[in-house]
Amino acid sequence: MTSSPPGPPAGSAAPAISLRGVVKRYGALTAVDGLDLDVPAGIVLGLLGPNGAGKSTTMRMLTAQSRADSGEISILGHAVPRASKRARALMGVVQQHDNLDEELTVRENLAVFAHLYRVPRAERPAAVERGLRMAQLTDRADTRTDKLSGGMRRRLLIARGLVHDPRVVLLDEPTVGLDPQIRQQLWGLINELRGGGATVLMSTHYIEEAERLSDEVALMAKGRIVARGAPADLIAEHAGKSVEEFLPSGAEEMAAMEAAVHAGGLPTRRTGSTLSVLRAEELPESVRADLGQGNRRASNLEDVFVTLTGERVE
Repeated sequence: MTSSPPGPPAGSAAPAISLRGVVKRYGALTAVDGLDLDVPAGIVLGLLGPNGAGKSTTMRMLTAQSRADSGEISILGHAVPRASKRARALMGVVQQHDNLDEELTVRENLAVFAHLYRVPRAERPAAVERGLRMAQLTDRADTRTDKLSGGMRRRLLIARGLVHDPRVVLLDEPTVGLDPQIRQQLWGLINELRGGGATVLMSTHYIEEAERLSDEVALMAKGRIVARGAPADLIAEHAGKSVEEFLPSGAEEMAAMEAAVHAGGLPTRRTGSTLSVLRAEELPESVRADLGQGNRRASNLEDVFVTLTGERVE
């Protein structure tokens, strides 16, 4: 369940979202580098990576805001950007930047997008009411958007992108910049999508968010997918059951301890002055005798991410 995933096997259902060999350059910078990614219908896939990994560039290409230099992109069988109008009609998009119309009320924002997404006139009132309930803003329906709190605005952004009941939902850093309490509220809203049959692709650099909300996680670094799978499977494969943390006395001891662990066939990661040994339950007794006793904890997705990408997680 690691490395870039292959295409779907013969006879399987076509993926809801498909990228094949996608490349995007900005001058000398290659933001997306031969990206292969399939998202099966009906799952939540978290696209996890640090800032600069290529996540937002990928989202912009999926919505035809940016054109790939090479490769193929399709959404629900519609090629992007060639058939992007058809694809967009079936998609809900929530960008990380707030672009709500502040002169309109909450209800009016939803009504405008119901019209733009061509929800039939007779169905628009019900679609707007559904959006208000989803955003937990029924009691603020007639409040101007500029009077809403940051959390209310973000919930409205998500509800606005879902007002036409889309089959595919793209969430680009949906909780970036929000405090923990508001993030928790939005996690609840995103979780409601899980049972609705929609396919969700969510980019994030919050590891806890990806682990908590996603059926599968694709770890992205330097414009490519470096590993993919269910969070628990990735943790089991790359980090094992436990991590043991040691505090060397200096750089020389750190290097010596790393060498001893690697000779024992186990991976390590550094966090400041701490050395973490992954799959610590497999640590040979001969190596442990040299290391001494560390602090044991359960492995997590951050261990996997840092080990595979070598990137700092922000």
